[in-house]
Amino acid sequence: MKSWQSAVTILLFLPVCAEADGGTPRPRVRDLGITPGVLQPGPLNAITDVDGVQVGHRTIVRGDDVRTGVTAILPHGGDLFRAKTPAAVYVGNGFGKAAGFLQVQELGNIETPIILTNTLSVGRAIEAVVRWTLARPGNADAQSVNAVVGETNDGYLNDIRGLHVTHLDVEAAIESTAPGPVEEGSVGAGTGTSAFGWKGGIGTSSRHLPESLGSYTVGVLVQTNFGGVLTIDGVRVGEALGRYSFRDQLENSETPATRDERGSCMIVLATDAPLSPRNLERLARRAVLGLARAGGFMSNGSGDFVIAFSTQNLVTSESVREVRLLANDQMSPLFLATVESVEEAVYNSLTRATTVSGRDGHVREALPIEAVTELLAWRVGAQGD
Repeated sequence: MKSWQSAVTILLFLPVCAEADGGTPRPRVRDLGITPGVLQPGPLNAITDVDGVQVGHRTIVRGDDVRTGVTAILPHGGDLFRAKTPAAVYVGNGFGKAAGFLQVQELGNIETPIILTNTLSVGRAIEAVVRWTLARPGNADAQSVNAVVGETNDGYLNDIRGLHVTHLDVEAAIESTAPGPVEEGSVGAGTGTSAFGWKGGIGTSSRHLPESLGSYTVGVLVQTNFGGVLTIDGVRVGEALGRYSFRDQLENSETPATRDERGSCMIVLATDAPLSPRNLERLARRAVLGLARAGGFMSNGSGDFVIAFSTQNLVTSESVREVRLLANDQMSPLFLATVESVEEAVYNSLTRATTVSGRDGHVREALPIEAVTELLAWRVGAQGD
């Protein structure tokens, strides 16, 4: 029995398939007839459409006030420490506690699983990743490990000060990683998050370029926990439903300003295109355009971070190695694929999320699918013409 399995009994896991109150699985945005963008998704429409990428969650729901978790992403299924992935990071707005970014910027690679969790659990996650890496076969001589950890603050629904995420939870998330379909919504690191005034969570999407544009795949996973004016495929849904940042102040000039717009978004971007760290950073910069398409605006209190990696040209201990790199002139289709994937991943994080109650009786309602469907009905009809 693995060490983390002894902790399972203290946790209550959410269902694998996010469901509405009536037991009907909540949809992804494409299930509503909305097809954001012009490029086609991969077979799973998920970050795992990039060959080798794996995702796992640890969902922690305990009592009335613990609503948190961990999400782990493996860039490939081999020895990450001995076969590092080319990588880059980008900071849209730096109100966050991301770890490991400086070494990624300096060396241009990632050598551990990528971990997402809540703000006050970053330190615990770093320790857990270091422990996990040191215990891998062949790492007996390792004396430096650069754990890459991202976070958003789930303190509205979760007793974040209780520090409920343990190193066993982080290890469990890593050990649960697998290729294939990715759970979305109120799971893992998205268990207690909020977005645009509704329940946020984990979302994923992908784009596969046709052969004429290189036949590469871009996959995205997001942890949404931010404000703005939700816009779905060009329709200002948040405004129509009366839930958006600064609404109260705009309707009544005497209403005191609040910090409801604060929050964060973690974006993990994978591709099988052979990109240098420099071009991976260029790709990462485009990711925040997808947030803007969805109605985000990177507020003062929002930590908006992008981690991008390629599964090609793995970095080993060889003194000299030969690599094949995509030319700058071939990057534009990947830029578009990134923007569209981020936009759709944000939508999926909302449509798949369930209503969650948590700390101090706080409730985050799920995005109302029926109302959204009615608002988008004309758009669906137009896309079908």
